[in-house]
Amino acid sequence: MHNSKQNLRIQFFITTLSIILFGLKFVAYYLTHSLSVLSDALESIVNVLAGGIGLYSLYVASKPKDKDHPYGHGKAEFISAAFEGSLIITAGLIIIVETITSFFSPNELHALDNGVWILLSTAMINLVAGFIAKKMGKKNNSLALVSSGQHLIIDSFTTFGVIIGISIVLITNYNGIDSFIALLMGIWIIYNGYKIIRESIAGIMDEADMALLENVIAEINANRNKNWVDLHNLRVIKYGPLLHIDCHLTMPWYFNVHEAHTHMDQFANLIKSKFGDSVEFFIHIDGCMPFSCEICTIEACEKRQAPFKEKLAWTMENVLANTKHHLHY
Repeated sequence: MHNSKQNLRIQFFITTLSIILFGLKFVAYYLTHSLSVLSDALESIVNVLAGGIGLYSLYVASKPKDKDHPYGHGKAEFISAAFEGSLIITAGLIIIVETITSFFSPNELHALDNGVWILLSTAMINLVAGFIAKKMGKKNNSLALVSSGQHLIIDSFTTFGVIIGISIVLITNYNGIDSFIALLMGIWIIYNGYKIIRESIAGIMDEADMALLENVIAEINANRNKNWVDLHNLRVIKYGPLLHIDCHLTMPWYFNVHEAHTHMDQFANLIKSKFGDSVEFFIHIDGCMPFSCEICTIEACEKRQAPFKEKLAWTMENVLANTKHHLHY
């Protein structure tokens, strides 16, 4: 809950900042009449809209679970990110259309030097705010916040591109550079919008996050308890800032309920120590089978039916399968 409130505060700041920078960019366009500056300002409109949508989605995602949403409301972040990506692509298409139109009726440029200084200030502010938002989004597992941070970073890069283009125009006095930079910006913006939509759809469809799974498996392997005989059927699902982990954990068959539950808590706390408290578990406890003895590292096991042969490393390939493991020769 703390992470959700923190995400909400950061997103509110981003939305407010986007509105201020949007105004500054239109001041720069009014001074310069530059098409590339207009393109940059149009992208800022998207940032304002996306910031508002992201703010609402984080508000929804921060709501506690209820009977209608037993896994919480975190999926709202993925829907928000998909809509934001669509807005970004729309802005890119508008920029390309405006650029093509400008080839037939070019604009006369004015006061480019004053426009450069205004744009430079907005680019630096966007870059710093974007990296902060993206860092906090990754820390708190918030796609909406990561997307907002990415928007600001993209916005700063495109603004830097506009600044370079205007600087070239100032040096060469060739106005065609302005339209060329705007065209490149439109293509770049569309590409980044596609990436955001792709990631949001992956979240909505519960697509496996391979990098996240690798991190979870690496953490378990590095701190493996000898009583965790085997691990299989591992699933990690993201619900906004919440991670839901399902798995089957094999323990000695002779453990009583209290012993098995104690080791299950140790397993869960290990993951939480790495990924924070915004993790919930559904752990199914399996009793070991005779074929488990060959991979069991418990040395003083009075119930052992076969000698230990090899410690089985848990990998992406074997822990995702819904099969208890044993050695194959």
